[in-house]
Amino acid sequence: MNAIEVRDVTFAYADEPVLRDVSFDVEEGAFLGLVGPNGSGKTTLLELLIGLRQPDGGSISLFGEPAVDFDDGERIGYVPQDVANANGEMPITVAEVVRMGRYPRRLIGRFSDDDRRAVADAMDRVGITDLADRRVGRLSGGQRQRVFIARALAGEADLLALDEPTTGVDAESRESFYDLLHELNDEGLTVVLIEHDIGVVTTHASEVACLNRELYFHGSPEAFVGTDALAEAYGGGQHIIRHDHR
Repeated sequence: MNAIEVRDVTFAYADEPVLRDVSFDVEEGAFLGLVGPNGSGKTTLLELLIGLRQPDGGSISLFGEPAVDFDDGERIGYVPQDVANANGEMPITVAEVVRMGRYPRRLIGRFSDDDRRAVADAMDRVGITDLADRRVGRLSGGQRQRVFIARALAGEADLLALDEPTTGVDAESRESFYDLLHELNDEGLTVVLIEHDIGVVTTHASEVACLNRELYFHGSPEAFVGTDALAEAYGGGQHIIRHDHR
């Protein structure tokens, strides 16, 4: 089954077109990297994919259901832009954020043993158990990323959507973050990632979608590197630097 199906999607803000006739599929277990210049519609498309917005035309489905009607919210984990640069005075703790992942699944009343176990397992899985009582706003950017991924894991998400999550994160934390994404993807989690570093995407993703209001390419990183899609989408003068740390 496809995790996501996009068919002839169009979207505009007022009279300003943002997306035109975009179509592609994302299979379950894929790692899709979304690339494109600033203002190309990447964030809007990601929000459409997970049902936060409704297209003006065309259709999007999640796990076989219309995205706007998809009611299994716990299956979607979303890490928005600037999580790594959250307000330093944010008073909520790490454990409280991760517990939010259980809200769609919990019964009315107190957390069950299963809920507590899922939260503990998720924090352990991403290596933040020792940070449980720390305020999220006082963590490093890399640590905050892991908190929001743990929230998705606690909710037993099948799809993880991330919007430029490594902005402002140091290189070591960034590499550790991508190692974690690989592990989760290898275990079957579908990943959709917006990343400004095209070399990172072509190194880590199993497929690439290149966007600038319309879709210029969708396929394997190897095929993408061999096309003119990047230059066409960005207007020329672009090249890809492959990272060899994987």
